[in-house]
Amino acid sequence: MSVRARDLGIVVGRGRPGLLNAITDVPGVRVGHATLIDGEGPLVVGRGPVRTGVTVIVPRHERPWEQPAFAAAHALNGNGELTGMAWLRDSGLLLSPVAITSTHAVGAVRDALAAEEAKARPASDLFWRLPVVAETYDGLLSDVNGGHVRAEHVREALQSAADGPVAEGNVGGGTGMICHGFKGGIGTASRRLADDVDGYTVGVLVQANHGRRERLTINGVEVGRAVPVDVIPAPAPPELPAGRSGGGSIVVVVATDAPLLPHQCAWVAQRAGLGVGRVGGTGEHWSGDVFVAFATGNRGLPSGDYSAGARPTVPLTMLSSAYIDPVYDAVIEATEEAILNALVAAETMTGRDGVVAHALDHDRLVAVLNR
Repeated sequence: MSVRARDLGIVVGRGRPGLLNAITDVPGVRVGHATLIDGEGPLVVGRGPVRTGVTVIVPRHERPWEQPAFAAAHALNGNGELTGMAWLRDSGLLLSPVAITSTHAVGAVRDALAAEEAKARPASDLFWRLPVVAETYDGLLSDVNGGHVRAEHVREALQSAADGPVAEGNVGGGTGMICHGFKGGIGTASRRLADDVDGYTVGVLVQANHGRRERLTINGVEVGRAVPVDVIPAPAPPELPAGRSGGGSIVVVVATDAPLLPHQCAWVAQRAGLGVGRVGGTGEHWSGDVFVAFATGNRGLPSGDYSAGARPTVPLTMLSSAYIDPVYDAVIEATEEAILNALVAAETMTGRDGVVAHALDHDRLVAVLNR
């Protein structure tokens, strides 16, 4: 596995991580990636270079349409896409995996998720579904208009989804992403709540492709100012003036086994923005900062399929709102650490037209923090 922040002695917050310090610490949650890296040199649309992929988060061991989870979504800044958001907000139910990919691959991934569900159902089942797919833009390094993410890559990610350690950095949907002017990508972290909150787990996974160098802050230290772009350049394509790297975005997926209701999931999703802010993100105008939170603490929720024997009422359990502040703390800390893990795990990558996204050098980072 790649290097993580705690491997460098960097501890974020006061909360206690789960066993893996990953979103997969939440029981039943699985993560899978498909990573596409091919070619080098000048951009030729449809041929490459390719630095992209897809990441899937599966909320339970069961099929999500058979055992939904309460969920909600929030946008800090809306220059991004999350398919199915309207129904997610209205119904309060997550009925599909959450997939994250490149901006112009959203349609292909959404269609592939719908097709995979159709294959798993009887041919006579006239179901409908609105899969949840989010995106960030990898066009600084990859052939974003080349249509390289296809249905077989979604199947690969789903088939590889596992509940163990999660690969981070230049993998899956995060393959071609940039964060605060360094190489970014996928990162994850978790927090275990205290026993007086029944020991629930909160896990976060991010696809980090956002932020300006000068705002990068780690544990309150202005790391971006200490490592400016004239020391380690930020990636810039030839069609933009030097020093400008274009817009960016971040997707945050929050999972918990606490029994939250949809309105509480909405509160939790909002708090992810505070974790983004602690690392220096501000939800810039050209950024799509979109967050999804789901809670698996209730089972037997109605999926919308009116099958024989379906009950008209469903018993629920709810975490008292008097105890929700520790969940907020956990989301903020885990989001902050997940972004840092994405930065630490990522490796320098050269993409289309020779554009280079440099990794955040570990020795330099530790030296800045120690000073």
